[in-house]
Amino acid sequence: MNDVLSQLRAGKLAGAKRLDLSCGLHELPREVFDLADSLEVLNLSQNQLSSLPDDLGQLKKLRILFASDNQFTHLPAVLGECPQLSMIGFKANQIEAVDPAAFPALLRWLILTDNRIAALPASLGRCDRLQKLMLSGNRLSHLPETMTNCSRLEMIRLASNAFQALPDWLLQLPRLSWLAFAGNPCSPWREVSPARPAISWSGLEVQQQLGEGASGLIYGARMLSSNRQVAVKVFKGAVTSDGLPASEIAASLAAGQHPNLIEVHARLDGHPSGAEGLVMELIDPEFSNLAGPPSLDTCTRDVYADGLRLSVNQALSVALGVASAARHLHEHGLMHGDLYAHNVLWRTNGQCLLGDLGAAWFYDRPNALLERVEVRAWGCLLEELVALSEDVPSALHALVARCLDEVVGSRPTFRDICEELEGMKRSHH
Repeated sequence: MNDVLSQLRAGKLAGAKRLDLSCGLHELPREVFDLADSLEVLNLSQNQLSSLPDDLGQLKKLRILFASDNQFTHLPAVLGECPQLSMIGFKANQIEAVDPAAFPALLRWLILTDNRIAALPASLGRCDRLQKLMLSGNRLSHLPETMTNCSRLEMIRLASNAFQALPDWLLQLPRLSWLAFAGNPCSPWREVSPARPAISWSGLEVQQQLGEGASGLIYGARMLSSNRQVAVKVFKGAVTSDGLPASEIAASLAAGQHPNLIEVHARLDGHPSGAEGLVMELIDPEFSNLAGPPSLDTCTRDVYADGLRLSVNQALSVALGVASAARHLHEHGLMHGDLYAHNVLWRTNGQCLLGDLGAAWFYDRPNALLERVEVRAWGCLLEELVALSEDVPSALHALVARCLDEVVGSRPTFRDICEELEGMKRSHH
């Protein structure tokens, strides 16, 4: 990255829209301001920064600022002076204080994962464009009630904090769809001490790496005792935006078996470095991800492959499979928390599997509002499937509208949805 800094200082980056600087910086180079008329994305992650210049607002086109893995102890007020700034990422700093003035008017996406924040200022409630708020791995025990004004908030991550209860008003937000809340003091005992069968690392012949997610690496492996091929997920151990590995392990083991869930066999034991992990069903390579995760521009919505088209039967099959899996989870007192197409594996016959319980969490008492928050996430998925299909029956459009109803309690349950889709499939054949 030093060559980027050299080019910047030599004036060779004129007109640049994006700048990535990761070279042990202790302060922002003044030459960055030479790009004020063009710079839209500034990535300052993995430096030694603890402050930003008071005139940062001169970067009048800056939309996205990343400053993760630095030395900040407070979220700087000057962020609020950047007129176009809509995405801010300060993951894995040592932030304890958030300045009330730190929120720019156009803020859509704020990442403060893995810091030391115990309280957020009431001014956050003025962010009426806020869609995505990542707060896992902090010391929060409450949220400012002014956030009832954040009517566009769709995703919030509150895992691994200090909450004694889930704020009641949160579940009434009209667009909330993706909520992570594991690893708080109020988490049910099932998260802390589930029955945990284990398979030893020494009983596996670990083969090639199959993939990598935010929380871990996935390998193919052979169980020596039975010669069975399995997948092994080895967690990286750090807090992610969704929470901690222990929460994902507990949820995965508690979810039980369902034809539309990726089957988890056991917890992994005895990893040479002490890492935690899961031993899972190995998925047929005919399956692929239904979509890619949201982009910087789409914020909360998945990105589908160009040219992907679905028949109505394919759309109905995927929609029903995911709804059936979600119904099963809620009947077991589990919120998936990340119900998205990018967490769905599918093949062209419409068969699908819902995976990745990294954001999943337990709730003890029946909670109709919690289920209906997740129904909105499923409704977003259905809306996307409908957009990829032709000759969609009007009943399916109507179901999308009911699942996205801004009055949370007016949405159907997953049981209602499954019954309705089964009827549609019968009549469509």
